[in-house]
Amino acid sequence: MRRHLDHGVTMALVLVAGVAGAQLTPGSVGTGSSPSTGTGSTPAPSTPGATPAPTTPDLGTPGSDAPTTVPGTGAPGGTRPTPRAGTGGRELPPSPPGIAPSSIEETPGSSQRGQAISPAPVLEPSAEAEQVKEGVTDAPDSEEKPARREPLTLAQLVTRAREADSRVEEATAELRKFQALYQQARWAWFPKFEITVGAGGPTPEARNDGLGGPPTTEATYKGDLNFGRVGVTMFSTGNAVLPLYTFGKLTALEKAGAQGPVLGAALRERTRNEVGFQAAQAYFGYQLARNGLQQIEEVSKRLEDAGQRIERLLKEDSGQVSAVDSYKVRFFRQIVEARKAEALQGRQFALAAIGLLANVGPEDAVTVVEEDLELEEDVPVPSLEQALVRAEQSRPELTAVAAGIAAREQEVFIRERSYYPDLGLAGFYDVRFTTSATRQRTPFAFDPFNDRTAGLGLVMRGTFDIPIKDAQLEQARAELDKLRAQEKQIRAGIRLEVSKVHGELVSAWSRARAFGEAERSARRWVTAAFTAFDLGTGDTRDLVDAFTAYAQASGDKGKSWHDVRVGMAALARVTGAPLAPGE
Repeated sequence: MRRHLDHGVTMALVLVAGVAGAQLTPGSVGTGSSPSTGTGSTPAPSTPGATPAPTTPDLGTPGSDAPTTVPGTGAPGGTRPTPRAGTGGRELPPSPPGIAPSSIEETPGSSQRGQAISPAPVLEPSAEAEQVKEGVTDAPDSEEKPARREPLTLAQLVTRAREADSRVEEATAELRKFQALYQQARWAWFPKFEITVGAGGPTPEARNDGLGGPPTTEATYKGDLNFGRVGVTMFSTGNAVLPLYTFGKLTALEKAGAQGPVLGAALRERTRNEVGFQAAQAYFGYQLARNGLQQIEEVSKRLEDAGQRIERLLKEDSGQVSAVDSYKVRFFRQIVEARKAEALQGRQFALAAIGLLANVGPEDAVTVVEEDLELEEDVPVPSLEQALVRAEQSRPELTAVAAGIAAREQEVFIRERSYYPDLGLAGFYDVRFTTSATRQRTPFAFDPFNDRTAGLGLVMRGTFDIPIKDAQLEQARAELDKLRAQEKQIRAGIRLEVSKVHGELVSAWSRARAFGEAERSARRWVTAAFTAFDLGTGDTRDLVDAFTAYAQASGDKGKSWHDVRVGMAALARVTGAPLAPGE
């Protein structure tokens, strides 16, 4: 569908320039030259392609007035969690540390919940300060400390991506091309001055009395090799035609050209929406990886405590635990470390994507604010009917295809009027001078060597290639019908895409609530199981089952809230409705 839009719409805007104004070009027959050439097609613009789903990068979902709180039918406005400033480094994920068979106390310590996770080893404050002190050199007082880059918020990231991405620059260049084509169509009436200037020789001697009489020198006679005193000839000729009446072809050409900037702006907006949505995906992907690392650290800390408890009971020869329990805990700790490496890799990839979309230099570190994916309250989600109406009103593809249809209609009009001639005002001049020839002073004498003529007059120009004109008109009508059919396909595709994204968002809301409750229940289960194990009334199996359920519920909860946030951005993208800043 994107190919239909890019190719079908664009060719109309350029083709119609090749029909009207050029028929009045001196020295040409038929349609002549004009803002475009060809018989009805032009190269499709190089704007990045898009399905009938251009994206709206600003995230969030437009509000709804419905009082119900069920997603998909409208809900009262909610508040979003306040982002916390933080940084995400570009370090590569470390390999999971090994655990000695004889002890489980070698697992690295975990950071506190909510802090950024770094794979670098933790140093003692005094040792770290000494290392920093040794690496610092005295700097001149005149040097200023470099300004610290502020963490990127979602709104800032989307704005930078919509402005700085190379695909947006490409679409902007395409828009400039359409604007230039429009200017070309506006000036199609301007006369095309054809001027020729030249000089040559040698020119044989040609002398008489200047009144058309017989030659006055022997060399003037022809039929021998006596050229006399030869010379050179210089000349200049020119002509132009100013169109006066073209039966509406020039007006239709300007109207068709005016659709070019509209099409270019719509294609650029589609590209901006796509880039902005990708920036939002990278932003929420980073937040998902960061939240996952926090959950992994919490589970790792609890497993470490359980392992220490088991080792202590084993040393006391307690009958409550066995060596198998120690192996189980080590196994799950290694699984947690493997998941930690995956989360670190995901965070690193998200930071790389954010840096690319925000046009950050490869030497600059990318910092992103820390924000919880879970929303404190329900955010209003428009109903499916509201989303469909917004898409019909705001999608840039519909604007682009409407501009293409308008341009095609003008092309058909021009082809219909190509059967009529064009009327214009023509002017010409011809000036020649030869050094070896006598200028004739009587108008009845032919003087190809020293001629001076000029004039103005009304002209009518047309061609009688009726079969070719019939074929060109039928081709233009077929292209118009094709574009109208493509418009129907685009509208149907937009409705299908909006319905799909809306349904996914509603489903994500339901999953987020369910997994949130499951995570809270699993947390209570873990607390109870760990307490029972610590008191000696519970076994290792109950503890491991509780940890497994808690880890699964936490991961599903984070993924579901990630789907909610991305789904809200996707709904704004497919409806084409921009959101308030900061959402």
